[in-house]
Amino acid sequence: MRKQIIFTILLSLFLIQTQAQTKKMPAKKPVVTTKAKVNPKPKHIVTKINPAKSAERLVEIKTDYGVMVAKLYNETPLHRDNFVKLVKQGFYDSLLFHRIIKSFMIQGGDPTSKTADSTAMLGSGDVGYRIPAEFLPSLFHKRGALSAARDNNPERASSGCQFYIVQGKTFTLEELEKIINSRNLSRKQLMMYSLYQKDTVQARLSELQASGNKEAQQNYMLSLQAEVEKEYGKLEPNKIDYDQIDYYMKIGGTPHLDGDYTVFGEVISGLEVLDKIAEVQTRPGDRPVKDVRMKVRMLN
Repeated sequence: MRKQIIFTILLSLFLIQTQAQTKKMPAKKPVVTTKAKVNPKPKHIVTKINPAKSAERLVEIKTDYGVMVAKLYNETPLHRDNFVKLVKQGFYDSLLFHRIIKSFMIQGGDPTSKTADSTAMLGSGDVGYRIPAEFLPSLFHKRGALSAARDNNPERASSGCQFYIVQGKTFTLEELEKIINSRNLSRKQLMMYSLYQKDTVQARLSELQASGNKEAQQNYMLSLQAEVEKEYGKLEPNKIDYDQIDYYMKIGGTPHLDGDYTVFGEVISGLEVLDKIAEVQTRPGDRPVKDVRMKVRMLN
């Protein structure tokens, strides 16, 4: 109980100090603060593909609503190679996009969905292994991002088979500031909790509490906070990328997932198919009323 009280005091102080330091993102680069009109064919989307000239593996995802083509990033080789292996095995053929949330994403790859009846709750099927997370600041949850689903494991390792494709939406600068600040605060809390778990830290806090020296307690807590801030500042994922900010404002995505789920590819053709699938009627639990099946093959 004493340790819990100490940690509560420590965390409260940490939150107060961190929130006091929260600032708006400096305008190092001009950004548009109103929703911009999106080019129906943005520069990052190609409509004609030559697999022979592609440096990245290309995959075709065929549905009753049309065909999407995605490229798999070479920067995430573990996810790329696993996905290619499963596609070549025909693993995804006839599986469902079993979870669809408009303006968010469409998810599929649950092996139990192939023969599931219309009332089955889907999403827990797997292949018996996880893929280690491959987080890179340059790979973010833009519209069309191909990302790995996962459960709540602390390592944030990915499901061996389930994936989702981001539809997302556009955000204002103020909305993005809130998302980034909230994400940063959450991650700092986890770092603070991990630091608190150390035997040396607990021993020192107990010693200071027993001494009754409140000033020394406060100074030690502040030193722990400074340590967390210093270590957090070294992490690349928390750096502000103004090109990504601009992208989320003009084209859209799901920025609150960045750094928590591995992005390993993106749709480069067929985003209109993604939008059609995202519009289907769903029942409670986000499963489509009418099954949306996929057939997946490698193009190179």
